[in-house]
Amino acid sequence: MLIGSFLLITTLLFSGQSFAQRGQFKALIFSKTQGFRHQSIPNAVKALKDMAKTRVFSVYATEDATIFNDDALKDYDVIIMASTTGDILNDDQKAAFKRFVQSGKGVVGIHSATDTEYNWDWYTKLIGGQFMHHPAQQTARLNVVDSNHPATYHLNEKWLWTDEWYAFKNFNEDVHILIQLDETSYDPGSRDGKSMAMGDVHPMSWYHEYDSGRVFYTALGHVEAAYEDDDFLDHVYGGIWWAAKGYPIQ
Repeated sequence: MLIGSFLLITTLLFSGQSFAQRGQFKALIFSKTQGFRHQSIPNAVKALKDMAKTRVFSVYATEDATIFNDDALKDYDVIIMASTTGDILNDDQKAAFKRFVQSGKGVVGIHSATDTEYNWDWYTKLIGGQFMHHPAQQTARLNVVDSNHPATYHLNEKWLWTDEWYAFKNFNEDVHILIQLDETSYDPGSRDGKSMAMGDVHPMSWYHEYDSGRVFYTALGHVEAAYEDDDFLDHVYGGIWWAAKGYPIQ
């Protein structure tokens, strides 16, 4: 009886340790850049690694694109594109990425993930749009238009935030917008005498299901200080959790 109890306790302890090591899901942080490189990338990677410890998931960070192959990616539940820029994958790596999504996995894009792979139409639709331009960094008001997603559960309807405000082109109108930018609350700037504003619909964060996968994107995260802000980190984690696990949105 005592031996049986000891074996049961030992099994539970080891299974608990295994879960702690494995975590509830496994995330790949990818931050390769072939264009502009954000100074906040090291802050983002550190914050995501710290988040993995407190939120109990596994994470691996790299800028080596050779990890985009079927054998390596099969171990991950979600890929986090952390301020990537430019053309960062070759044709074989793109194909592996596509198969990863089609297998029902998740993708999270942070900030300049929309400044990535402009000539790959599949990726543009996946991530939701393409970066077009931005004014000087400044404070503006964000309107949370959907609080029924894990990325926005915790946010108030109005959110004052300081960042680099992206405007987008080739926007995928099939995505579900979570947060919009109030263009009356900041100076969008002008170019060639024309306003750089997007208009009444200026999305800053969204999600959708695409090609059998789950995708979350936030345009926030340019400034280093963002990765020390609890509201922003909870916003990002909610997107990661949903993209990785696919739990219902309520």
